[in-house]
Amino acid sequence: MMIRPHPATSVLVTAISVFVLAACGSSPSESPTSATTGNPATGGRLSALQIGEPRTLDPAGLSNTWVHQPLLGNALYGTLMINDPDTNEIEYTMATGFDSTDGGTTYELTLRPGLMFTDDTPLDAAAVQFNWERLRDPALGSTAIRQVSQVAATEVVDETTLKVVLHEPNPSFPQGMLATSMNWIASPTALGNGRASFDDAPVGAGPFELTRWMRQGAIELERNPDYWDAPKPYLDAITIRSVADTNQRVNAITTGDADLSTETNPSSVIRAQNAGAQVSTVSAGGGQYLGMNLRRAPFDDERARRAVALAVDRDMINSIVFNGDGEVPQTLFPEDSPFYSDIALPQQDQAAAQTLFDELAADGKPVEFTFTTYTGVDNQATAEALQAQLNAYDNVEVGVEVVDFPTGAARAGAHDFDMMVSSAITQDPDYALWTAFHSESTGNFMGVSDPRLDDALDAGRTAETIDERKQAYDVVQTRIAELDPGVWYVRSSPSVMVGEKVHGLRLYTLGSPLPEELWIEN
Repeated sequence: MMIRPHPATSVLVTAISVFVLAACGSSPSESPTSATTGNPATGGRLSALQIGEPRTLDPAGLSNTWVHQPLLGNALYGTLMINDPDTNEIEYTMATGFDSTDGGTTYELTLRPGLMFTDDTPLDAAAVQFNWERLRDPALGSTAIRQVSQVAATEVVDETTLKVVLHEPNPSFPQGMLATSMNWIASPTALGNGRASFDDAPVGAGPFELTRWMRQGAIELERNPDYWDAPKPYLDAITIRSVADTNQRVNAITTGDADLSTETNPSSVIRAQNAGAQVSTVSAGGGQYLGMNLRRAPFDDERARRAVALAVDRDMINSIVFNGDGEVPQTLFPEDSPFYSDIALPQQDQAAAQTLFDELAADGKPVEFTFTTYTGVDNQATAEALQAQLNAYDNVEVGVEVVDFPTGAARAGAHDFDMMVSSAITQDPDYALWTAFHSESTGNFMGVSDPRLDDALDAGRTAETIDERKQAYDVVQTRIAELDPGVWYVRSSPSVMVGEKVHGLRLYTLGSPLPEELWIEN
């Protein structure tokens, strides 16, 4: 039997737009595609904002989530495949198939014939193999290593066919792959010239080419006249700037200073909509959590983790950071998810928290730690709200350290932190939860190591029916609630805002916009 990527029955339908609707009294876009009127117009320059400044244009250094550089990566490199965030159905773009006939152990990736990079070298099976193999190098610091590490071997069958063998069967592997930079293939020839040279002149087969990158400034892109999917792209050019401040992003969209922006803050999404902007929000489960590093004190002691989980008023954080417009998760999966069970995440109990703090202090282990937070209004407000809450208890002392995105990512990867904001945002649950919490995952920044949790995550990964997967993820939910690796404080709302003249907005995975579809009304 041929196994194709899990369809709609595997997706978590959280409908984040529901809480936005309730909060503002007007209906946000529940679809990852904006309304389009008439035939696409050609020409024009799009001004876009992204949240995080890239450290390199090498796809190994870019991340394909809405809080990082999805528009940039899609523009330079195109995509092998995309999914519909509402159904999880896969649509092939530069690839024509990625199928398994043995339950998800062996896959065959097939490509469109004749694909060419902008340096006139072929985007063939060997190029994909080269890109995927180099992502294994820890020195590159790629977040995609979490997914590519599942690959045991690749074999070039012919110019358009790559055989991919996984270490263990995973029918959901394509869903995780397309959400990473494995979906972005760069010219091996250009990559071979070194990162500095590549950053000056990155080479992909995407709808746009780089004309200029001013570090900490604008990234200028122009239309690739030889893009494989003509007459796309419709735009002549795109300018991308990085803006970490949510208020600046909303102001830029609502005043017309920018045409498109990714957004994380649910309160900002509402403000943008009320000002007339179009907003598309992707449904997702899981969310963001205050992650505690189990590898070192104080959170190597489960009592310290439980005390913090019981001490935090998550509703107050929502009020301070998101103006009360966020959704505070009560369970890991929302009620409309096929994996939902009434397995509650820890709720505030101040008396029980103080008892644990006192017990730890009596054992010579007073709870003292530093919250390492990224720059940006939301992140710093979250850290300061937590600090104020916990410092009100006896035998607790919390400090706050603010770092930029590259530094924070490096610190997380090196496990050099006490507490950081992290996330496990689920569409298909395998990729996010296995990556975040399996003891063998390189993305397990919190250092969770629990055999029962590992077994359940493995079972959820390999099972092929919803009933079998739900049984596994019931155990996953229970163990995460018991282990307290973090305090889940808000459902994530992967959103993209566009001005009234922008059409053709289409998102895949966690809010990743496709630039070739965009056009501006004349």
